[in-house]
Parts: sequence; structure tokens; C-alpha cells
Amino acid sequence: MADESKPFFPVESAHHVKPPPPRRAQSLTPESRFWRSFRHSVLASGLILPVTALEFSPVAPYHVAAACSAAVHLFDGAASPSLAPLPHSPLSGFSDVAYSPSFRCDGALLAAGGESGLVQVFRVDKAGPPLRRLRAHARPVRVVRYPRLADKIHLFSGGDDALLAYWDVPSEVQVVSFPGAHRDYIRAGSASPTNPEVFATGSYDHTVKLWDVRVTPGSNPFLGFSHGDPVESVLFLPSGGLLATAGGNVVKIWDIISGGKLIHTIESHNKTVTALCLGRIKNESPSHDGGEPRLLSVSIDGYMKSFDFATFKITHSMRYPAQLLSVGFSPSGNARVVGTSDGVIYMGMKKWKRQEEANGTNAASELDGFIPEPEKQVLRPTNYRYFHRGKSEKPQDTDYVIPRAAKVKLAEHDKLLKKFWHKEALVVALSKKSASSVVAVMEELVARKRLLKCVANLDVDELGLLLRFLHKNATTPRYARFLMGLTKKVLEMRADDVQSNNNLRIYVRNLKRMIAEEIQIQRSLQEIQGMISPLLVITGR
Repeated sequence: MADESKPFFPVESAHHVKPPPPRRAQSLTPESRFWRSFRHSVLASGLILPVTALEFSPVAPYHVAAACSAAVHLFDGAASPSLAPLPHSPLSGFSDVAYSPSFRCDGALLAAGGESGLVQVFRVDKAGPPLRRLRAHARPVRVVRYPRLADKIHLFSGGDDALLAYWDVPSEVQVVSFPGAHRDYIRAGSASPTNPEVFATGSYDHTVKLWDVRVTPGSNPFLGFSHGDPVESVLFLPSGGLLATAGGNVVKIWDIISGGKLIHTIESHNKTVTALCLGRIKNESPSHDGGEPRLLSVSIDGYMKSFDFATFKITHSMRYPAQLLSVGFSPSGNARVVGTSDGVIYMGMKKWKRQEEANGTNAASELDGFIPEPEKQVLRPTNYRYFHRGKSEKPQDTDYVIPRAAKVKLAEHDKLLKKFWHKEALVVALSKKSASSVVAVMEELVARKRLLKCVANLDVDELGLLLRFLHKNATTPRYARFLMGLTKKVLEMRADDVQSNNNLRIYVRNLKRMIAEEIQIQRSLQEIQGMISPLLVITGR
């Protein structure tokens, strides 16, 4: 029974809640259309070790160099619709891990450092040994850079030994050397876009320093400042007056002209920023010059960020399914590559169109980035297809195919020897009439201590084959020592059979005649030797 002391409120009939109106799709911005026009794929996989550096050639056809393991892999920038390895790739003149490939300003040469402290210079257009080997570093060389202007004979290098060297490449001589340039490993470097004698370096001692090779060798840098974290990458911006540095999870923009003044800090990554590069946004045809510059950064949090340093805003973000260590953007604006810690290089190729819709009819998603294709379902032993996996899989262009060893076709006597049918193997070899095969079988039987037993078990016809073989080959110099001794043993063991069989007596008679002729030949040769020896002695005097 209801409690009448409590107030009673009648319940109204329930009404169905109307769903919210659909959210209108936002139109794409020009920059979003640019990034979404790239076709994503995997350029290289299975490289095992991390892809530590990526570099585009500054001139057409804009080849790509990727440092991974003990080689620098080269990809053809003119290949369509995607990049493809060059025929002479990779450059494998390294005895250990390769680092920091750098193209010369004309794209004809490529320099790279290594774990051994050696800087090597290669030709890009064909395979071959290094053209130059620059030796000065005692520790791994992680920074190698050619000047970005028309300087074809110099480059600078920095290593874990804190040595900074400026090289004359043709003569393999250090023009300027800065020992102890930093107090820790030198892991970043960039050449000025306006002056070939000026470059910047970054180190794990948290400092960034700018150097001018025209000053007195061994002097201090003309500018230095602290980034606040171990520096992973430094990069001059196109004007030459701004410098971007990456370390920790921040990217900082510095005004060099104002004496190293910090003008902006980017804190868009959650983990360490590993690499920086410049890109240009082009929504027109690929032949269109110019484009708005962007600063691209990658991090081990798996994100690539695009930063407009004119407005100091993040304009785009893309996520990859692995930790990112390197990034490169083609000067033509057609291609973008990203290297990961698990040896995979992701590639994006630009799909140029005549003109995007004027009103932007395409819809923008909430997360505008690189979404990899869903992985295939993992096969387990409970699935029938698990036992047939890889049966019809075709190798990719980047796979190293191990050819299946050709099946060795054994001769008949070899098959019988494997079955330990010794007498049958000897008879088959004698019937083939190949002296080398017969002698090989006999030597194998000697090693097994079964030759004399096989001779004792031969029947009359098989003994005839053996005597015929000895008659033809016993005096051959190559086999004479072995076969003469065997002939003596055969005649001693089978003397009774030879006396009782007319055919065997004929073989023995021919064998005796052959031996007599050989003895006569040897006597004649000794007489000739006796006549020639005094003449040779007189001639020698």
C-alpha cells in the first residue's frame, strides 16, 4: 500500500529524445588539401636497424639517400609512380654503421660518416669504391654536411670525439679544425643557406654553436647559446637569419642576427624530437616555383608536425605506427619520406591535379593524418591457412631473395656408393669408360678398405672389364703410380681365373705387350737425356 504521507507527483508520458542534427562537414583548407593529396606507401622495409638519416638531392631528379646499418641506400627520384632503388644501391663501402649522408650542391657526390670515424665520399651515378676517405676522427662521425651554396670542394664533419673539421675534399686535408668544439657528442649540424663558410652544430652538452671557417683556426665560435636539452637536430631556415633547434620534446626558433635571441618555442610533441627538415606547400602544378615554406619535425612519439614559422602555428599533424627518427622532403614538393626505428621507410607521393574544387566540397576528418591500412588478421595454428602461409607470397623490390640451392644430380656409381654397394659401383664406373670416374671410385674404395675385396668378388666378365681398363690407362702418367700397383695385385689374386679363361689371357697378353712398349719408351728417353745433359752443361758454361 502506498504511503499517503509523501507527496504524489504524476509521471508524464515519456517522449523520445531526438538525435542531434548531423554536424556539417568542414571544408578543407588549402594546406589540408595539399597533405591529403599524398599517396602513402612503404618505400623500404626489413632493413632491421633504424633509419638514422634521410636526405634528398638538391637537384633533379632528386634522389634520396637513407642511412641504415652498414650501407647508404639510394632511391631514384625520377621513378614513377613511386621511388625505386637505384641499380647500384646500396653504397656498402662501410665496415660498420653508416651515418648522415649529404649530397653535394650539384648532386654528383655523396658523403657519409661511419661508426669507425671515417668520412667517405662516393659517386651517385654509378657503383664503385669511395673516391675519398677523410681520416681525422677517433670516434663515430654523426654529422657530415656539404655547404648548401655553390661550393663543391669543401665539407664539414663532427663526431663523438667533439672534433669539428672543415675539409678540402680533393686533397683530403683539414682546412680548419676545432678540437673540443663541444663538451659532449656532436650529433647535429647545418650549413648556412647564405654563406658557405658558416655552419651551426648542436651537441648533447645542450649547446648550439655557430662557426666561421674564415676566422683563425682553433678559435671560439662567433655565437653560442643553450637549447636546454641534448640537441638532436639543427636547421637553418631559408633566410639564413633564423635557426631551428630540436632537443627534448621542444623545437626552438632563434634569431641569429639579434645575437641568438629566442623568438619562439614549439611544444607540440610528447617525446623527444629527433629530426627537422624544410618543406614547401605547393597546391599548383609540380613545375610551379615557390611555395610557402614549412618546418617539418618528427619525434619518437610517432608524429610528424608541420610548422608555419611565419605565423608561429602548427598547420598539420600526421601520425605513423612507429617511432620516427628521420624525415626528408623533396625540393620539388612531390615526395616525402620518413624513417623509423624498426627499419621501415614510409613514403608519400604527391598526386597532382588540375585544380581542387573551388568551394572545397571534400570533407575534413577530425584527425587529419596518416592512417595506415589495417593489418591483416594474425593467423594462428588453429587456422588451416596458417600451414600454407607464404606459399604464394611474391618478394618485394626491397627484399633480398635467397635462391634455393640447386639439387645435386649424383652419378649412378655415387648413388651406389651411398648405399655401400661397393662392387656394383666399381662395375658401373668401369662400364662408363671414364678414366677419371673409375680412378675416383677406386680411391674411395681404398679409403673404405674395400677395393681388394671387390676385385676378389668380380666374376669373369667383370674381371675382363677391369683388365681392359688397366690395359688402356695403366701407363697414363696421371694414374700410373696407382694403377701399376693395382695391376700387380689383380694378377696375383686372380692368376687361376686368368689361366682358365682364354679372353682373360688375351687381356693379360696385351697388358704385357703394353708394359714392354712403355719400358722401351722409357729407355729411349733416358738415352736422349744422356745425350742432351752434356750439351746443356756446356751451354751453361
